[in-house]
Amino acid sequence: MDRVIFHVDVNSAFLSWEAVYRLYHLGGTVDLRGIPSAVGGDQERRHGIILAKSIPAKAYHVQTGEPIVDAKRKCPDLVLVPPNYNLYRKSSEAMAKILQRYTDRIERFSIDEAFLDMTHYLGGRDPVDTAHEIRQTVSRELGFTVNVGVAENKLLAKMASDFRKPDRVHTLWREEIPSKMWPLPVRDLYFVGPASERKLTALGIHTIGDLAAAPPKILRGHLKSHGCLLYQYANGWDDSEVQTEPPPNKGYGNSLTTPRDVADAETAKLYLLSLAETVSARLRANDAKISVVAVSIRDHNLKFTNRQMRLEAPTDLTTEIYQAACRCFDELWDHTPIRHLGIHTSRVAADEGRQLGMFDTVDYEKQRRAEAAVDALRHKYGTDCVKRACFLKSPEEDDAMFIDHMGGGISREKRSVDYSKETVL
Repeated sequence: MDRVIFHVDVNSAFLSWEAVYRLYHLGGTVDLRGIPSAVGGDQERRHGIILAKSIPAKAYHVQTGEPIVDAKRKCPDLVLVPPNYNLYRKSSEAMAKILQRYTDRIERFSIDEAFLDMTHYLGGRDPVDTAHEIRQTVSRELGFTVNVGVAENKLLAKMASDFRKPDRVHTLWREEIPSKMWPLPVRDLYFVGPASERKLTALGIHTIGDLAAAPPKILRGHLKSHGCLLYQYANGWDDSEVQTEPPPNKGYGNSLTTPRDVADAETAKLYLLSLAETVSARLRANDAKISVVAVSIRDHNLKFTNRQMRLEAPTDLTTEIYQAACRCFDELWDHTPIRHLGIHTSRVAADEGRQLGMFDTVDYEKQRRAEAAVDALRHKYGTDCVKRACFLKSPEEDDAMFIDHMGGGISREKRSVDYSKETVL
């Protein structure tokens, strides 16, 4: 039986969710989706980029990922609202509950995207009619809109959902590839980034159709195995399954941009400790341990460097990960002021206990029980109920330089927004 795959994609997700919340929960009078607006980070803490934009803002060529100052230069009247990831998570979960009414074969591809394997769940109904029903149900019950791509595999379904927006259903069956996909510019193909586009353009390949007709040997010669993958995608070949369970992590990591350039090792290592807290908590939550710790640094000139080390035994302990990170940092840092730090781990294995060493001087099991107790307290009473004394803020300390005791990932100002201090449009 031929497969039927849906790709459901929220239109301008973060901005749509903000707009709906402000309209229907806070009593706002202006729909952010109908004016030049964007969700943006905090410029003072150097998270000043555009995270999502409205369609009217797109008319001013405002782009996701660009600095807010550049966006405001293009569109001086651009309305900016801060991000609220708790709201976005709840909105994503609400959409997932609707999708579960139609199939239990769902792959949560990202916070605002999902693949649905509808092959055995249509009950004789036309797939396009079912896709429209999903689109209308999301709009009616949750207030935001989605695009739904309908195809025989995940690649084509995702390509279809990116066609004209918003609030649309598009098909991309195999027989429709020549008319709907091949005329598109090659940059519109999934997995074609700026570097690949430049190489393909140099080869005279400008459209997806050009790529589909290119000799695979030439593509492999210039883009290696990635060229072969792009050739398959350009021809619509994809046999990947809808993964209802997320694949196991191959590594855990977090990074952060510092509010000011860091020029001393003591402050840099406090940031590393905050990152180690976050990474190790995630490891313990997933019953996983790691054997390799790496530190990355981006200096104020945007130069990137990194270094890694192998641990003697797999661990999920904050102290061990932090100590390894500090050793990497000391070997890596050349005293150039730092604007970005990261801890990344690899060689993940299941937590199967720890082999005691003959010369161990640390009671690792006692440490692990202590950290597990802290995890339990934070889970029950909130992240800030227990913190290390070195992260306590003094009354005279500048708020902009305050170091969050669990850094990286979703930064503190992005986790939630106090809407009582916001002007509701």
